Parts: sequence; C-alpha cells; structure tokens
Amino acid sequence: MEAYELIIYRGMLKDRIFSTLARVIDHYDEMDREEAGKQIFSGISGLIETAQSRGFQGNLWHIYITFLLTNDENSYSRFCEKKGEMEGSMASLLEHDMEIIQYYMQFDWSVIEEYVGISFVPLFEQFVPAQGRGITFNSVLRDRIDRLAVKLSKEEPDVMCREISRFYGEYGVGKFGLHKAFRIQHEGNGAKIIPIVNSSSVVLDDIVGYDIQKQKLIENTEAFVEGRKANNVLLFGESGTGKSTSIKAILNQYYKDGLRMIEIYKHQFQDLNSVIAQIKDRNYKFIIYMDDLSFEESELEYKYLKAVIEGGLEIKPDNVLIYATSNRRHLVKETWEDQRRIGEDIHHNDSKQEKLSLFARFGLAIYYGSPAKKEFLNIVHTLAEREGIDMPEEELEQQAIRWELTHGGFSGRAAEQVITHLKGTMLDTNSKKL
Repeated sequence: MEAYELIIYRGMLKDRIFSTLARVIDHYDEMDREEAGKQIFSGISGLIETAQSRGFQGNLWHIYITFLLTNDENSYSRFCEKKGEMEGSMASLLEHDMEIIQYYMQFDWSVIEEYVGISFVPLFEQFVPAQGRGITFNSVLRDRIDRLAVKLSKEEPDVMCREISRFYGEYGVGKFGLHKAFRIQHEGNGAKIIPIVNSSSVVLDDIVGYDIQKQKLIENTEAFVEGRKANNVLLFGESGTGKSTSIKAILNQYYKDGLRMIEIYKHQFQDLNSVIAQIKDRNYKFIIYMDDLSFEESELEYKYLKAVIEGGLEIKPDNVLIYATSNRRHLVKETWEDQRRIGEDIHHNDSKQEKLSLFARFGLAIYYGSPAKKEFLNIVHTLAEREGIDMPEEELEQQAIRWELTHGGFSGRAAEQVITHLKGTMLDTNSKKL
C-alpha cells in the first residue's frame, strides 16, 4: 500500500513533510542512496521545526502524522466534530485510510538506515524541545496530541478509528479545533481566517476592580456558549481601563467550552459576510472582536456594520456574536458643525438618529470609567503585591501619583506601567549593587 491510496485523508498528500518521507518509505530501494539521504534529512528538518514551535515531545514521525490527522478538515472529521462517529460507508473508508496510516506510523526506519548507511532515527525518535516545552501552542491540546500519537502508533486500524473520532468529538478539527484566536486576511473576493498561534493568556482576575462590568460580561458570554440568547456587546469608556483585556480574558475562560474569537478591523468590514459564511455551520461559538471601534463622519463602514449585525436579508447565525470596544459611546463622531445644521437641515434629527443607531445595535453596553484616586492606588498596591515589590506604602503611592501625572491620568494601564517601571528599576539597582 502507498500514500496515494488515501481517500478521506487525501489532503495529507499536499503536506510537504509527510509526502517527502512517505515517498522515501515507498521507493527508497529504487533511489540513489545520496538522494534518499537528502530527502530524509529534509523531512526530519521539517519535523523538528514543527515540534519545536509547538512543543511536541516524543517520536516526531508519529506525532506529525497525528498532528496532520487532527488538522485534516474533511467530510468525516467535520461530521464527528458535531455528531460523533459516522457509520456506514464512511466508517469503512475511514478504516481503509487507517490501515495505510498504520503502515507509515509503524514502519521500521532502521531498514532505510541500513540502506543509506546513515544513522538518523535517534534525531526524531525521542525528541525533547528546547526550554522544556514549547510556548506557542495550546498546552492542553499539545499534550493530548502527544498522548494520542503514542496510542495510534500501537493500535490496530479499528481502534485508531475510534480514537481519532473521539478526539474530533472532544476537541474539534483543524484550525478551529486547535486554536482559539484568529485574524482575517483578504484574498480575492473573500477572506481567509488565519490562526493566531501565540495569543494572550490574561485572565479576568488579572484586572483589578470593575467587578460589576466583568460580571455582566461573564453572564452574557455564559449564556452564549450554553446556547441561550445573548447580546452583542460594546465595552466603552476611558482609555486604559481594561476593556480589551476583559474580552481577551473572556476568551481564555470559555475556550474550553468551545468559544473562539476572530479579530477584525474597520477596513476589513467588507469581508464580514465571507467570515460569517465560513463559521456559521461549525460546532463552535464565535465572537467577532472589534477593538477601538469608532468612525469619522466621512467613513461609511458603520452602515455596513449595522446591516451585518441586524437588518440584512440573511439572519446572523446563532453561533456568532460581536464584541467591540470603544473610547466613546457615540461610535460615529459628531461635530459642532452637526449642531450648527440643526436649524438648517429639516431632516437633521433623522441623520442624528442614524448615527446613534449603531450604538443601539449592541444589546449590552458596559461602561468602563477611569478609577478615582483611591481606586487607582488600590490597583497599584494590588499589582505591587502580585509582583513582589517591597516598598514603603507612602513611597509607592508617591511614585504612582508622579507617574499618572505624565501618563494620561488615573487608569489601570497607568498602574500597570508604573509597576513595570518599578520592577525594572529595582532589578537594575539590585544588579548594580551586586
């Protein structure tokens, strides 16, 4: 049997690393020894690059094949993602493919070592990434894939089918199964959804204060991931108060429940329909995240956004919500010229209501105000304690007040900045003493 006989997992043939090493396994005895060696080391280099960037550990050939299986979006894997194992002809086709995959996973590379006269198996058989484990990949999934690879490499095809089906049901498949955050890239007439491999790990407890605001966000998001009715959300208020951080923390809190987030910018609103079309039938809950949302009077993208949120011919899918942040409640900027026109434009009220209507499209609006002096100092003390900064209370507060005077006033961001500054200067002072 050879790799070209794959049916369900035919997409694996497009992968350079797998196809290169599978070709060597299939035809090494027909190849020039030097050429076979070049192909092998080219493939091993790719295995190591992938393992190091994602923190995989163990037999890299087994892990890489498993990684491809977990990423392969096909008719079977997408079905399992939503409904569990598939029966009938598809189950038979899956077992056919697993027989082929078993052959490649369990292949004895020592035969090729002897043929080319070079020892290479130790390079990938017991791989341990630098710095212990990688930091750019979801650690829970990374460890699950490592364990799944060990199991698949030892089992018969029927057991392999059950194991991979169970994985799809538990974690999903492809980029949406293996990542939590995404950005979009315009291509042709649509948009390509690109995974963000190294996303923020912030949690809600990292944000000091704003308990009422965080609770409102939690309640809405929990309703969403549990399949109940939920609102689009606008977090608005002063700069540096934790609006964006709250949304990133919500993703980390509910990722395990199937929540995913796609970040989109104002100039990309033309691609919203394309993005929604790609995610509406997936077994995940998607938040489309818009940071620092606002429009100048001359910008008309807000009309397009209104139509997408509510009012277009196609109803927004139940698995999609929009969460946005803004420094102002009136998302479309109003000017003194608008006020001057009140007496001149008989339809001025209609124009004003149109601008305000975008705000109304967000069923839940949460205000993040700047903290008062006492609240600001409480944030500073809390962060200082977390970071192990040992400084007299009065001195710490003096440092914080001096800092906020030149860094935009009282805010969580200013508090975090002064703590970062103190940590850096204290470490520098200690190193000089040494």
